[in-house]
Amino acid sequence: MSESGLSHIPRLEDLPSVSGRRVLVRADLNVPLRATDGGGFEISDDFRLRASMPTLSWLVEHGAHVTVCSHLGRPKGKVDPRYSMAPVRERMATLVPSVEVMENLRFDPGEEANDPRFVRRLVEGFDFYVNDAFGACHRSHASIVGPPYLLPSAAGRLLEREVKALSRLLIYPERPFVAVIGGAKVEDKLGVLVSLSEKVDRLLLGGAMCFTFLAALGHDVGESPVDSAFLAEAQALLLAHPQIELPTDLVALQTDEAIGVDRSSSETVRDFGTDLLPGWRGVDIGLATRISFGESIQNARTVLWNGPMGVFEDPRFDEGTRSVAEAVASSPAFSVVGGGETAAALNKFHLEDRVDHVSSGGGATLELIEKGDLPGLVALREGATLEHCPASS
Repeated sequence: MSESGLSHIPRLEDLPSVSGRRVLVRADLNVPLRATDGGGFEISDDFRLRASMPTLSWLVEHGAHVTVCSHLGRPKGKVDPRYSMAPVRERMATLVPSVEVMENLRFDPGEEANDPRFVRRLVEGFDFYVNDAFGACHRSHASIVGPPYLLPSAAGRLLEREVKALSRLLIYPERPFVAVIGGAKVEDKLGVLVSLSEKVDRLLLGGAMCFTFLAALGHDVGESPVDSAFLAEAQALLLAHPQIELPTDLVALQTDEAIGVDRSSSETVRDFGTDLLPGWRGVDIGLATRISFGESIQNARTVLWNGPMGVFEDPRFDEGTRSVAEAVASSPAFSVVGGGETAAALNKFHLEDRVDHVSSGGGATLELIEKGDLPGLVALREGATLEHCPASS
């Protein structure tokens, strides 16, 4: 994304007066739910609702009549009581009582199909549209890419903050720029790894996906997961970019998968170098790697972290992820953390307040880094150049 492209995304202040006008806000209220004893559902974490408050409060304070729309879960175009917005509506009433909440957008197949007829029904009767759903901006769904072409539109506070933070990585990062990437599947992150390898000074790889790269170099990774279809791409990426660093030692768990013995009552954990024995599965980065990664992070001026270093949910295997989290939190660098698991790790270690920006988008963050733009941002920029007529006329 170019700097000029970012500067043309309209802000709330760019809208005409919203006083007395009806405003449709596309938020990301895809909150986790849990079943109640009464057979219903309740919100288990309202972070995404609270994250939408700066935008909703600004609009209400300026006299707007606000309606929020969002998806929730994957109902696949059908009405499903398990994904009703009722719990969200109930919680929203305690946060901003005057804000209305629409039913789940994905109850209608027109949302994910980006059906123009659904877009027109969605915006009917509204005067303005605000996109505050950064986490959905990589989706070409009706509520994301349709309204800016029909109504005067703007980015909400959350979306604006995300774009500003990520633009510091994409356009003018202070150097050294260090990225730490973990997680499970190479397939999901290969594109962003290729893009980052062209931008960063050091690219540190951990998590389960590092085993594909180690295998590509000829290391024996035991029972660790390997995306065999991407071995050639992994090898080519490593050969072309010497700034990519892999773990030099590993923590592994002995399994019964290869040796046919039930060890469930006596699991064994052991430290290895970069080669594992048959019957062992890598579950975390080792001490030497933790020290090396930490030093690179401490010497950075810009840091991006996405993806845990191991099975951090298990206290036996959380040291790698903890060490990276602590290094990022204590680094003087401008730090951006993205991805749900990575944010969960920060919360687990009580470090969420010590990084500069925790992105609300997982896939959206990675796609913006990889491709430099998102469908939702393109729609806002292009919509800002149009002469709009009221949708209800």
